Amino acid sequence: MLPDLGVCRSLAKGGAPSCVPESSRRRIPVSALLAGVGLLIAFLSTLGCSARAPGLNMAEGDTLVSVDYEIFGKVQGVFFRKYTQAEGKKLGLVGWVQNTDRGTVQGQLQGPISKVRGMQEWLETKGSPKSHIDRANFNNEKVILKLEYSDFQIVK
Repeated sequence: MLPDLGVCRSLAKGGAPSCVPESSRRRIPVSALLAGVGLLIAFLSTLGCSARAPGLNMAEGDTLVSVDYEIFGKVQGVFFRKYTQAEGKKLGLVGWVQNTDRGTVQGQLQGPISKVRGMQEWLETKGSPKSHIDRANFNNEKVILKLEYSDFQIVK
């Protein structure tokens, strides 16, 4: 005789699954469940997915990202680094900025993705008052689980 494969009667009525024998029920420790959720979030973030635990408000729930940048144009000798540091701090970002031997400015931004996007737009279109930006390159963007810097620094 085949077993009844229908819906468990107690579940159909909105109750607990009493049709499962007590010996088959196992309690999974909360710590194991949380560890599993953490692993799932870490895995999804490597795929570029964002996940947010309920009740967490990590800067509007944004995924943390890191991105490298290089800015081309008249960006040295016009206080570009100082204005970049100030704008980054204003947005709550961390990272660094420095002049290069090629006459460009390069650095790294880290923070919530929406804030990083705002800083990228600022780097592409505004910069310091006396600068002239020809182009901005952004690369090595990746999701990060925690910030790697504590402040936004000018590297000399």
